[in-house]
Amino acid sequence: MSYPQQPQQPPQFQPQPQFQQQPQQPQPPMGMLNLTIQGSVMTSSFIPPTVHLNGYPVRVKYGRNDIPVFAGPLHIDVHCQWMRTFGRAALDCTIQPNQAVPVFYASPMHQFANEGSIGHTKMKRKGKGVFIGLMVVIAVGVVLSFVGALLS
Repeated sequence: MSYPQQPQQPPQFQPQPQFQQQPQQPQPPMGMLNLTIQGSVMTSSFIPPTVHLNGYPVRVKYGRNDIPVFAGPLHIDVHCQWMRTFGRAALDCTIQPNQAVPVFYASPMHQFANEGSIGHTKMKRKGKGVFIGLMVVIAVGVVLSFVGALLS
């Protein structure tokens, strides 16, 4: 039994000859930025901070973020966004080849503080006094409302 001859494939579907690869350029030396965003969704904001490295946006999460970067100078900009931009902080550092640089960012306790905290060690959150004062005012208001309801 013989099978019918299959037609030749059109030229665009025929296998192409392999291209010779060009030698790859040497990649610049790399380092690692260990960026820790302090806090969590429960203690900070539902939206993680916005991070820019040398002007380029980088997606981050709460906790430690290991970000490979090119060795050399690095400018880190971080801010939070809710109803407005708040918690701005910036840090300049130099990454050496094969070096891991720890950086910590802590957003403020409330969105009315313009500055966040950034550095090479664990940071304290700014705006604690205003936050505690606001919570006291709310608590006193609730207690007075409850007492007023009981007395009437």
